[in-house]
Amino acid sequence: MLTVPQRLPERDVLRIVEEHRDWIARERATHVPQLGLVPAAVCEQEARRAARELVGMVADDEAAELGVSFRLIEVRDQRTRWGSCSTRGTLSFNWRLVLAPFAVLDYVVVHELCHLREPSHSRRFWQLVESRRPEWRAERDWLRSHGPELLAFRPAAQV
Repeated sequence: MLTVPQRLPERDVLRIVEEHRDWIARERATHVPQLGLVPAAVCEQEARRAARELVGMVADDEAAELGVSFRLIEVRDQRTRWGSCSTRGTLSFNWRLVLAPFAVLDYVVVHELCHLREPSHSRRFWQLVESRRPEWRAERDWLRSHGPELLAFRPAAQV
């Protein structure tokens, strides 16, 4: 996708694209889909239900272990985030987490629950995450590698 200023003449857009053709080709080559997600094979409504169920199970178990409580779990269509935690105890999660390996979903839920005890990404926060999920770096790295593709994924319209 190319975003350009509305008033930029088309000839200028074409010139800029042509001048950067090699760079564009190199960038596009680095964004080759790797997850093999098939839009027609994913029903967003079913994925949201599955995400809510899995997130709820992990959150219930881990909240008790961490000695925290949450008010509400929301499953959303977030464009840039995997999860968030409000000061009022609402946990929000991206429905696309259900398309990731379970360990990744599990890590994101624990990450957000840890924010109920440690609001910032301080050293104490990461120690708390590590106490619950010693392998958290692997899940974070998976999200860094595959997250952009997952965030860009759009299921086919369901009829």
